[in-house]
Amino acid sequence: MNNAPPILYSFRRCPYAIRARLSLHYAGVKLQHREILLRDKPQAMLDASPKGTVPVLILPDDRVIDESLDIMKWAANQNDPKGWLAQTDFTLIAHNDTIFKPQLDRYKYPTRYENEDCSGAQESCRIYFEMLNTKIAESGQLGGLTDYAIFPFIRQCANVDKDWFAALAYAPLQSWLNTHLDSAIFKDIMQKHDLWQPS
Repeated sequence: MNNAPPILYSFRRCPYAIRARLSLHYAGVKLQHREILLRDKPQAMLDASPKGTVPVLILPDDRVIDESLDIMKWAANQNDPKGWLAQTDFTLIAHNDTIFKPQLDRYKYPTRYENEDCSGAQESCRIYFEMLNTKIAESGQLGGLTDYAIFPFIRQCANVDKDWFAALAYAPLQSWLNTHLDSAIFKDIMQKHDLWQPS
């Protein structure tokens, strides 16, 4: 095993990559950051992870972690200064990833689903927001790493139609989103990187 830091293939705006970068930053993991374009994936990344999605984390022992939630767990197992892993609601994250995300995609990219009626996708997103708003109203956060896992997808959905999101009567959710958007950690992990070029 070499002493070089792990390599992270990432795309700045991808919510899966954002959640991975948030957790790695939280854990204080030093990285070799390789920014890519999803339309022009480098062969080195595809060799490591043929499924061709980001994030991809390559560890110094050449192990590859190419699921964002697995990267979050790995990072917290390296260093979890606030004990967040034990407080994380993996059931809620699974709901986000398997139920909400498909509706978000149909809301944001309806033309990709020519054989489907996507007219109800926005309402499906609103129902999910209502549930999150209730949870956040109780304690201000979702708990543990749950916030980092879910926040990037709420950000993505809110940006589809900012006026619609702002008009929702979900002040706790909107305040929660703005708090994360204004956080130092989010600003740090959203800094722009030059595209990685293989040597």
